[in-house]
Amino acid sequence: MTVDQPPPLPGSRNAAGGLWCEILTGDFENRPALFLDRDGVIIEDTHYLGRAEDVRFLTGATQAIARCNRLDIPVVLVSNQSGIARGLYDWDGFQSVQSALAALLTNDGAHLDAVFACAYHADGNAPLNVADHPWRKPNPGMIVAAGERMKLDLSRSWIVGDRASDIAAGRGARLEGGILVSGRGHDPEHLSARALQAEGFVVDFSASLADAVTLLLSRGCFGLGASSGPAKAAARPPL
Repeated sequence: MTVDQPPPLPGSRNAAGGLWCEILTGDFENRPALFLDRDGVIIEDTHYLGRAEDVRFLTGATQAIARCNRLDIPVVLVSNQSGIARGLYDWDGFQSVQSALAALLTNDGAHLDAVFACAYHADGNAPLNVADHPWRKPNPGMIVAAGERMKLDLSRSWIVGDRASDIAAGRGARLEGGILVSGRGHDPEHLSARALQAEGFVVDFSASLADAVTLLLSRGCFGLGASSGPAKAAARPPL
């Protein structure tokens, strides 16, 4: 079984086998980024989303991304897409969803600076039935590839996701920290994410992407002053 090489250096859209890379033109060198999971963070998780008509934004998500855009924080989507490996949809379906997502973001003055996706999964159909692919979260491959190709400062970057595997990918890429959306109490994802906190890697929790962005800005993350976010968020004690 062979694993394809990551797509070539960024142009527009570029899918190679089970990997997807899309980077907008821009100067991102030495800038910290906000990495985002897609389903359950930006849009509703409908399980194996492959149709544009099923895209539903979560409350405040587009505004949160637009806020980062205005502050010149690169926003990078990193998404596992095992539905492709399982034969539930293909890259054309993925692209249709992304095109709908991009159009809706544009309507609110927002955009994604890059999109990385990994379709490989151990239970997929050949040749995508690859277990533990380096790009598949919780592995850090998509984040590391984005860092290399966009020349980002990963040490000051953050990830927001709704699974502990998202946070684990951030830790593996040596980001500054990660925020789990909708982590509550004794929820297994909450407990698993909390266990990932370590020296040099912060783990926190938020009810939404909008709240996560407010929290990060209030703490002066991404090299920005605390005045970038509402002061009340700064009162939340760190873990």
